[in-house]
Amino acid sequence: MRKVLLAGVTVAALAAWGADAPAAQQAGQGRAGQGGQPGAAAGQAKQAGQAGEKAVKKSSDQSFVMEAASGGMMEVELGRMAANQAGSDEVKKFGQRMVDDHSKANSELSSLAQKKNITLPTEMGKKEQASRDHLAKLNGAAFDKAYMQHMVADHAKDVRAFERESKMGTDPDIKAWAGQTLPTLQDHLKQAKEIASAVGAATAKGAKKPGKKDPDGKK
Repeated sequence: MRKVLLAGVTVAALAAWGADAPAAQQAGQGRAGQGGQPGAAAGQAKQAGQAGEKAVKKSSDQSFVMEAASGGMMEVELGRMAANQAGSDEVKKFGQRMVDDHSKANSELSSLAQKKNITLPTEMGKKEQASRDHLAKLNGAAFDKAYMQHMVADHAKDVRAFERESKMGTDPDIKAWAGQTLPTLQDHLKQAKEIASAVGAATAKGAKKPGKKDPDGKK
């Protein structure tokens, strides 16, 4: 009798275990699936971060193009003013060189922007307009000093921007154009410093050379 009862208990236990096994397996699979969700979420977050990083880099290249376009327009317009309002022949010649060189660079940049589907500004930025408006009120020696001082400061800024883009730019075409244009800007800066010194214009390092006289005779 005891053997019969024991056999019955064993059969019942095996039946109960068999019924619970699928449920336990499903529960285990559920936990495994839940455990995998953080990994999937991390992967999605990584992809989103990479997409955001690419967008930032793309925006940086576009910002460089937009600023270069605005600055290029200013260089041409101020160069034309120099050809008409400057008192020094050297300043007039420099102004004409700005018109020629920057017109060429602006044309190249326009073609590049069209290729990259970047819409360039049609007018100068507020800072550039303020510089133009200030110089428009000057003539002769006063114009020479103010214009050349501005040319030194502006080209120093441009050289830094173009150097940075030529080294760190992510768009290969924009990066290449920056590197191609950089030597011209560096030469502009060198010439601007020389002429600024000749006309007694103040630069970032200070004012005129010791003993240099203004047109009115003051040191």
